[in-house]
Amino acid sequence: MDGLPLNAGYACINLSLQAEKITSNRGMIKKTFTQKGLAYASELALKNVQDLLKIVDWNIENGFRLFRISSDLFPWSSEYRFAELPDYADIRETLEEIGSRPIRLTAHPGPFNQLAGQGSVLENTIKDLEAQSEVFDLMGLTPSHWNKINFHVGGAYGDKSSTLARFTSNFSLLSENLRARLTIENDDRVNLYSVEELIYLHEVIGIPIVFDYFHHALNPGHLTEEEAFMLAYNTWDVRPVFHFSNSRREYEDPTARREAHADWVYTPVNTYGKQVDVVFECKMKELAVLRMKSNDLAV
Repeated sequence: MDGLPLNAGYACINLSLQAEKITSNRGMIKKTFTQKGLAYASELALKNVQDLLKIVDWNIENGFRLFRISSDLFPWSSEYRFAELPDYADIRETLEEIGSRPIRLTAHPGPFNQLAGQGSVLENTIKDLEAQSEVFDLMGLTPSHWNKINFHVGGAYGDKSSTLARFTSNFSLLSENLRARLTIENDDRVNLYSVEELIYLHEVIGIPIVFDYFHHALNPGHLTEEEAFMLAYNTWDVRPVFHFSNSRREYEDPTARREAHADWVYTPVNTYGKQVDVVFECKMKELAVLRMKSNDLAV
């Protein structure tokens, strides 16, 4: 395939609009939530979804057809049901409008989500993932991997095989809509999970694998990039969404952490002749993708 990936997107924050104080991740500390309660959480959530609509419309106007939404639309969402918010009707109406836009929306809840966990870790994971799935439900998005909710296995708990088996068992605890949206991503550390180790999860529960190029470079297992790419690609039932970034240490700052992402895109993306959508996980967000397009980095 010539040119850029079919859809090139970025994650959560639009720097162009942030300068105008348009953002979708307003939050508060627990003390503030305790003091101000649902009314303030509702106020922030409404502002977040209203600004998300502005960000989505900006993306469409500027040629972006793929965007990862923030997982922080609803401050302290674990403490209430969305329908309890005073502004719920307006929030829902705005989310429905967002869902009607011609753009592929995805999500990537935080690293504390560990489906192989136990006790409160598992309970909080299920609660957080279900809340994200409900956001997509409120947008009117059909449950599928088209609007993926992506996350990592999490810790290995000293035994990778047992952890993966527990992950598959706990998968059955999730709602049907959430199961239909979940994807799993390869990790950047050798004590965690490479693509070849994640294939077990796909074989048992059918979950697609999101291939992260940079993570693979740091934790390739026994596979070449092309082998890992194709293994992940073949787990999808819709056009895949993969992740790409360059090393900050290699291209920008030799003192940076090994796992740090670069601000900009420096190398072309090899999609090995396949049509994939790519979220560019660059610190300069949409500006990095726009510069990449202007530099015409070929695939």
